[in-house]
Amino acid sequence: MYQKTRPPNSVVPMDRRGFLCKAGALCAALGAAPVLAMARERPRSLRFVHTHTGETLTAPYFCGGVYIEACLHDVNFLMRDFRTGDSHLIDPLLLDLLYDLQTLADHDAPYEIISGYRSPKTNALLHRKSGGVAEHSQHILGKAVDVRLSGYSTRKLGEHARSLSRGGVGYYGSSDFVHVDTGRVRYW
Repeated sequence: MYQKTRPPNSVVPMDRRGFLCKAGALCAALGAAPVLAMARERPRSLRFVHTHTGETLTAPYFCGGVYIEACLHDVNFLMRDFRTGDSHLIDPLLLDLLYDLQTLADHDAPYEIISGYRSPKTNALLHRKSGGVAEHSQHILGKAVDVRLSGYSTRKLGEHARSLSRGGVGYYGSSDFVHVDTGRVRYW
């Protein structure tokens, strides 16, 4: 997009595709080069499979010290309320929690999503049907997800989540999933 009429040191506007290409190149460079002083955070990526929709997503959501907005949008869609189709902003700190949890587990497999965002309508319905669903659930706020890590013990996953002390953790052994959220620290 360089135009000869611009002074050599001027900023050239970049469209979204150009930005994403440059961000991808930066991520690749950061992965291969020593960590730069201005970008100490390594790129973070997660893989997901939604158990109810069958949808999959590889989500390189953080690079160069920033969250990648286009990727966060894809995560919001994947973790939508599959019953109503409503989507909500998913807390990026929840993704960081899942990333750190997977690092602790030392198990590179996709997360199976059982439940991400829940609309107030869906949450109220589930709360009426089950005492295990909180009336004011973190799912309504986009701050919770129920997951399992493919091929990994959910009991151990729950133990790792508790060791992080970064939000709520619920272990549901009979249903084979772990609830994690970015709310206050509590366990069940």
